[in-house]
Amino acid sequence: MNSLLKQLNHTIKQENDYVYSMLSSLGKAIYFPKEGILSQSAEAKTKAKKFNATIGIATENGQPMHLQLIQETLSAYDPKDLYEYAPPAGKPELRSVWRKKIVAETPSLEGKTFSNPIVTNALTHGLSIAADLFVDSNDVIIVPDKNWENYEITFGIRRGAKLVNYPLYNSVGKFNAAGLKDAILAQKDSGKAVVLLNFPNNPTGYTPGTEEGEEIVTAILEGAKAGINVVVLIDDAYYGLFFEDSIRESLFGKLANIHPRVLAVKIDGATKEKYVWGFRVGFITFAAQSEPLLLALEQKAMGIIRATISSGPHPSQTFVLKALQSSEYTTQKHEKYEIMKNRANRVKQILDSGKYNDAWDYYPFNSGYFMCLKLKTVDAETLRIHLLEKYGVGTIALGVTDLRVAFSCVEETDLEELFENIYQGVKDIATI
Repeated sequence: MNSLLKQLNHTIKQENDYVYSMLSSLGKAIYFPKEGILSQSAEAKTKAKKFNATIGIATENGQPMHLQLIQETLSAYDPKDLYEYAPPAGKPELRSVWRKKIVAETPSLEGKTFSNPIVTNALTHGLSIAADLFVDSNDVIIVPDKNWENYEITFGIRRGAKLVNYPLYNSVGKFNAAGLKDAILAQKDSGKAVVLLNFPNNPTGYTPGTEEGEEIVTAILEGAKAGINVVVLIDDAYYGLFFEDSIRESLFGKLANIHPRVLAVKIDGATKEKYVWGFRVGFITFAAQSEPLLLALEQKAMGIIRATISSGPHPSQTFVLKALQSSEYTTQKHEKYEIMKNRANRVKQILDSGKYNDAWDYYPFNSGYFMCLKLKTVDAETLRIHLLEKYGVGTIALGVTDLRVAFSCVEETDLEELFENIYQGVKDIATI
């Protein structure tokens, strides 16, 4: 066994043997090589004052070599912040700023220990890293029945896990914490469960209230007390877009350090929060009561990155960093938040008018980019195709009854026409 790997695994076992048991076979085998091209290049970067002939980039006149036609479009940035490789864990300044952001937005983290965020190639990559580290074939992934379809690919197809569903909503339209608890406790024999929490939820746009949030924490804690090792993956893709009464911080804060058998992992990013979808900048952050354990988990995550994408894109990390450091950032972000909130409120006004009650109900929503209709009389896929072909309206069909509508990409003034088209589509199908 590689000596570095041996030391990493020893540290994790020593600090928390439950966490070692949570690791997949790949998670136990992966490490970040400290001796090799990257480490030697890093050393040369600080000491090779005459010639640095190490890492595979080209330089010219003391700067990274670049095409002027590209630099002309990015003239506000120094070439060293664009063209060089970013470190595998991400731009250090960006990691530091994002950590401060998490602390500022998550009061319940006070006094708790968690890792420095590692930069990922957006949220899907962060989830994929978590899957590689903690999921083996036939491990159970617990997700609500309303969930992002990519979970099946990332955890089921790619890692061979078994997805176990529970109803997202209970009988009164609140988060079904009892269903979550039952799903966790059902894993007593295997002794391990991976729980995926995604708020605001995709596809429904629902975020639990404060009491529901406490119930979620309690459900997970009860699983741990029952002897189950619980990895909680907190998918905060749409974090911050809370429009009504709901929790206003990530459950990562409440779940961090709550029990030795619970490992909280926050996966978030600039993608949706900062409206920079194409930049592909995300983060993965671990919470544990031991600093050596956190450092070991960071090293393993970096090993996954090194073995797959090597490192994330440098320019987009620089762009996000500069935005977060700008004096205009808070004002401009709030302006976009208000636009999104107004769209969500307008959707509720339209749907609560009673005009469409014969065609659908809608699932509770209070946040995020989306909402879901529950169709009463027509098949969702049939309606989706009909809306495209006759009205030029795009929606997402989920199962037999559910139709996801992204109000995030429709102007507030057009929302009434959108739902009128959907309603007319339902009526068209009913007469066929």
